Amino acid sequence: MEQENCTKVAEFILLGLSDTPELKVFLFLLFLLIYGVTVLGNTGMIVVIQANSQLHTPMYFFLSHLSFVDLCYSTVIVPKMLDNILNKDKAISFLGCTVQFYLFCTCVVTEVILLAVMAYDRFVAICNPLLYMVIMSQKLCVQLVSGCYLCGTVCSLIHLCLALEISSYQSNVINHFFCDLPPLLSLACSDVSVNELLLYIVATFNEVSTIVVILTSYLFILITILRMRSAEGRRKAFSTCASHLTAIVVFHGTILFIYCRPSSGNSTDTDKVATVFYTVVIPMLNPLIYSLRNKDVKEALRKMLGPKIIS
Repeated sequence: MEQENCTKVAEFILLGLSDTPELKVFLFLLFLLIYGVTVLGNTGMIVVIQANSQLHTPMYFFLSHLSFVDLCYSTVIVPKMLDNILNKDKAISFLGCTVQFYLFCTCVVTEVILLAVMAYDRFVAICNPLLYMVIMSQKLCVQLVSGCYLCGTVCSLIHLCLALEISSYQSNVINHFFCDLPPLLSLACSDVSVNELLLYIVATFNEVSTIVVILTSYLFILITILRMRSAEGRRKAFSTCASHLTAIVVFHGTILFIYCRPSSGNSTDTDKVATVFYTVVIPMLNPLIYSLRNKDVKEALRKMLGPKIIS
């Protein structure tokens, strides 16, 4: 690597998803629609849960925080992406880039752990229904959610501190639609093997540990469901578990594909498309998958908006 090509940067250029002019308007309208649904769905879910006392249970407590996290990390990425799609100036300041990465990483790690907590909550609810409110006390719920946010903050802070040690870059052009760590590291002039190794270790540990919790919880849930006498009860439980697992597979699958493998250089178009799923699409789908299909939520909406509107 030639050191004369290495310089300090004051700003980065985000190439985005596509440089085809014909696709600009289509991509802008598509992601604007998705972001609008994301904001409406997640904000609406938080308001409904907070406004209805019948939804003040551990399950909906976790769902409200899932909606909050989805709303946050979608907002960290999508508005800047929409701005870059239409404008020729695709620059983002060095400070803006680091802040975007830090907030994004915090939200993603928090959600990864929160999904595992929610799986444990469903395990207790289905497998130990009589002791559910005793086990999942308000104190424990607050501690679990606080732990999720704490882990997200600490993990991102570690990666950010190491990234700030990079003094110069080969180029300020990032082949991505937001400031993610792998494409940023690929531009560094200094040795970033420690950064890449730590990213791989932390991401893999978070993924493996949470997936073990999720799979173990759902294994016991499946055993409990198969023992149910009511066919209708089994059908509803299977339907709910299938929805949850679908979202989990898509979310964890893309993270495993992007972060839990050795670095392969610059971000590819495949990486960018995969990233779109968990940064843009999944935050929109989560309110539908986890909450809006729930009868309790529909009943709460009827009380707030009126039965004719919901119908």
